[in-house]
Amino acid sequence: MSKIAKLFKGSASSSSSSSSKSKHHRSRGGPSPQEAIHKLRETEEMLTKKQDYLEKRIEQEIMIAKKNGTKNKRAALQALKRKKRLEQQLTQIDGTLSTIEFQREALENSNTNTEVLKNMGFAAKAMKQVHENMDINKIDDLMQDITEQQDVAREISEAISGPFGDTFDEDELMAELAELEQEELEDSMKSMGGLPSVPSSKLPSARPSHRATTKKRVEDDDDMRMLASWAT
Repeated sequence: MSKIAKLFKGSASSSSSSSSKSKHHRSRGGPSPQEAIHKLRETEEMLTKKQDYLEKRIEQEIMIAKKNGTKNKRAALQALKRKKRLEQQLTQIDGTLSTIEFQREALENSNTNTEVLKNMGFAAKAMKQVHENMDINKIDDLMQDITEQQDVAREISEAISGPFGDTFDEDELMAELAELEQEELEDSMKSMGGLPSVPSSKLPSARPSHRATTKKRVEDDDDMRMLASWAT
């Protein structure tokens, strides 16, 4: 069998095996996001290593071109051609890496969003399960009962803090107290011999009466008129 036949046979067998693997893989429902992210990371690592290899090859071809630049121009030109092809491959790998990084980041973000939504769904189900045992009408009745019990407790506190026994008019008590004080004062004065007697005769007034003052003023006016007539 020729090498070409073996090559086609090998490619056919690999194609059939890959197709069977692909069918088996699809039968499982496709790769998970974690598996896809892992494969993309492996591809990035492989392309990064290929970048390092190409950069080293480019440096080697540049050194060959410099070495044969004056001695062997044909060898120098061949080295520059190889450098150009390597640079093209390096440029293609750079673009492929950018695409793979973008795809991996998008897949990671989608996976994160999926996990977040799944956890939010779990929380919503748990909240719904908690609220299933709650009735709005029962809650309203409970709050009403709490309010009524608070009112009862407030009334009890007011009753406990209020005064015991009968209540009396404070004005009447003050008037009665004043009478008792007056009686006590009179009894005290009687025990001391009573008040001193008031004299029956009228005491002379220290100030002159109004009539005497008027008479004295008239006499003074007559005297002044007499002195005025003598002076003229």
